[in-house]
Amino acid sequence: MPTLDAAACDDLLDELTRIAAHAAATILDFVIETGVRSKADGSPVTAADEAAEAIICDGLKRLAPAVPVISEEHAAREKPKPIAGGSYFLVDPLDGTREFIAGRDEYTINIALMTEGAPLLGIICAPALGIFWRGLVGRGADRILATDTDVPTPIRTRPRPASEAVVVVSRSHLEARTKSYVDGLPAAKLVQSGSSIKFCRLAEGAADVYPRLAPTHDWDIAAGHAILKAAGGSVTAPDGTPLVYGTNDLLIPDFLAWGDPASAVLVKD
Repeated sequence: MPTLDAAACDDLLDELTRIAAHAAATILDFVIETGVRSKADGSPVTAADEAAEAIICDGLKRLAPAVPVISEEHAAREKPKPIAGGSYFLVDPLDGTREFIAGRDEYTINIALMTEGAPLLGIICAPALGIFWRGLVGRGADRILATDTDVPTPIRTRPRPASEAVVVVSRSHLEARTKSYVDGLPAAKLVQSGSSIKFCRLAEGAADVYPRLAPTHDWDIAAGHAILKAAGGSVTAPDGTPLVYGTNDLLIPDFLAWGDPASAVLVKD
């Protein structure tokens, strides 16, 4: 299994952005005719999910043929084997499918490169917004507008404000444990949002904390994790320990994402 470091990823970043842009254009072709059906677990899937996945996976195989790919829709059809070491890609071809079906613009494409069990590189594209967020851990993060793809703008997290920290939470999955945690944060402004855009808001300094105290899949958060860490933030388990990717079910039980790691309020048992 090949192991890619940050230097190798420098050469991949722009090519991965182009792959994401191609998938984004394809998703936009399906805005009117989404072709919705249900997967075995009851969650929705559309023709756009599958078309984007095909484009991304084909692009990754051409770009880095020796690097394995784990992608959400393929995993729904055939359970992938966990990868313990080396590097591999994690792909969510359309994160926020419910937002896409509802006609909202808060859906994304997530592409992450994992190395030795941790996110190293992440690209998130919001097709309807025409924005790309990118991050390479140790090298920084940036944002690109689709109308000006050659001019990345560096982004950075912000110190937690003294009053009214902005807390971003899921619009579709705000369960009781997360709500209880948010209620315990002093002077918090709650903003509901869809998909991995919540990580991007932290990374660009527009929000301060994103709690998710319920399970989510590796491919839902790995790209956002890499971008946020590259921008100066952190993503940990609620007790402050590192997240464990690559389990048998490819699930992260819960997490806290912070723009300002020094301000983290951990969950007490």
